[in-house]
Amino acid sequence: MNIAEIARQAGVSSAAVSRYFNQGYISEEKREAIRKVVEETGYRPSLQAQTLRTRKTKMIGVIVPQIAFNSIGRIVEGILSVLNERGYQMLLAVTQNNPGKELEYLKTFDEKQVDGVLFSATILTGEHKNTLKNMKVPVVIIGQEMPGFPCVSHDDYHALYDLTRLFLEKGRKKLGYISAIHQDKAAGKARYQGFADCVRDWGMGELADNYVIADFSIESGRKKAEELLKKCPDLDGILCATDEMAVGAIQYLREQKIPVPEQIQVSGHGDSALAGAASPPLTTVHYSYEKSGETAVNMLLEILKDGDTLMREVKLGYSIVDKL
Repeated sequence: MNIAEIARQAGVSSAAVSRYFNQGYISEEKREAIRKVVEETGYRPSLQAQTLRTRKTKMIGVIVPQIAFNSIGRIVEGILSVLNERGYQMLLAVTQNNPGKELEYLKTFDEKQVDGVLFSATILTGEHKNTLKNMKVPVVIIGQEMPGFPCVSHDDYHALYDLTRLFLEKGRKKLGYISAIHQDKAAGKARYQGFADCVRDWGMGELADNYVIADFSIESGRKKAEELLKKCPDLDGILCATDEMAVGAIQYLREQKIPVPEQIQVSGHGDSALAGAASPPLTTVHYSYEKSGETAVNMLLEILKDGDTLMREVKLGYSIVDKL
């Protein structure tokens, strides 16, 4: 089978079949006729031939820090929902939160000539910026803001500001915060800044110092809750940068026979399955992670289609899941 034979059986031109396989415009009547022949014959176009002819691989490189993270899994699902529909394949690279590996994979994807890259970044350094500037293929950043590059992010600052305000409005006035590393501008710095600015705006600026730094695991949340309570023993609320940290904090409080939420209320961030499964269920922040994946891949495909060099930055909203 070849394109000419598909065209003969479908009663259309070879050009129409070519447009069908390359997502070009054809009438619905012709599209259905071609689809029926393709389905009946099991025909698949040669990827190598398409690549030689169009200089497009129909491959998108995706770089993520951890595949086990709930947020990352949902972002990848959003990406795949678009790529599968548009006839693209995904090459997934997992960096295990190693910024050096991020740089390595960016360079590898550039050399292997994928059509474009979706980069779920953690810590963006000057070396990252230089590497991104020299990429031959377009890159869209997910989860972080980086001026001069197309990116899709969430409003981490206002999410934590509003969550802190909710605790204060509910009468929790001795707050502490378990933060991610501040080199992570979104989950770390922006979320902490939202907490700090909110308590200052309420005339409780001294609470801004009630914080510790954890990694993204349950075990780290448990250990850092212990450290935070040794630092600030009279807390009545602990806000956490992630749901995983919050579950770890609850584990530690339970070990110490501290009633949750009666004595200390705990909140998470991310609205993962852990938030609903925790006892009691966590107050948390919901982000549309699937939507961020869909938005980023559509932005990338638009750049590939039109050669659009306009550096768009999209910031998505949030909602608070209130269990207080």
